[in-house]
Amino acid sequence: MNPLNSIKGTLTLGFVLAIVVGLIVSMGFTGLNWFTLVRWFHILAGITWIGLLYYFNFVSTPAVAAANADKGGPGAAGISKYVTPLALLWFRWSAAVTWIMGFLYLAMTGNLGAFALGLTSSPVNAYQLTIGIGAWLGTIMLFNVWVLIWPNQKKLLGIVSATDEQKAAARKVAAMASRTNTMLSIPMLLCMASAFHGVLFVHP
Repeated sequence: MNPLNSIKGTLTLGFVLAIVVGLIVSMGFTGLNWFTLVRWFHILAGITWIGLLYYFNFVSTPAVAAANADKGGPGAAGISKYVTPLALLWFRWSAAVTWIMGFLYLAMTGNLGAFALGLTSSPVNAYQLTIGIGAWLGTIMLFNVWVLIWPNQKKLLGIVSATDEQKAAARKVAAMASRTNTMLSIPMLLCMASAFHGVLFVHP
C-alpha cells in the first residue's frame, strides 16, 4: 500500500526518512542531540501555524467573501462546515506546540533571559535580545489565537450559540486579531531567522 495515499502515511514516512537522515549524518557520533530535536519540533509546528495563518488571510477569507458575493454560486457553506473547523484545530494546537517547544528550547540552552531581552547580561546578550523580541511577538500571537480568534470563531461556526449581533462583533474581533498576527509574523520571522547570528544586521 502506498503510504502517500493518506496523510498519516505521508507524515509517518516523512518522520522515518528524517530519522534515517539523522542516523546517516550522525554516524561516528555518540548520543542524541535533544536540542536539535526540540528545535526541529518547534520549526515543524511553527511552519504549520504560520502556514495556516497565511492560508486564512490570503486564501480562505477572500475566497469566502467572494463566494458569499456570488449570488448564483455554491456559496461558502462547505468551507465553513468542513474546511474551517479542521484548519482551526491544526491552527490553534500548532500555535501552542510552537510556543511550548520554543520555550523548552530556550530553557534547555540556558537562554530564558531572552524574555528579558538579554538585559540580564552585561553587555546585553545580542542573541537573547534578538530571539527575545521574536519570542514576545510569538507570545502575543499565541494570546491572540487562544483568547481572541478561537473563542470568537466558535461563535461564527455555531459551536457556541450567539445572536446575529454577537456574531458580527465576533467576526470583527477575530478578523483584526488574525490580521494583527499576520503583521506580527513578519518581524517575528525576521528575528527567528537572524537570531543565531546574534544581530539583525551586520555592521561594516
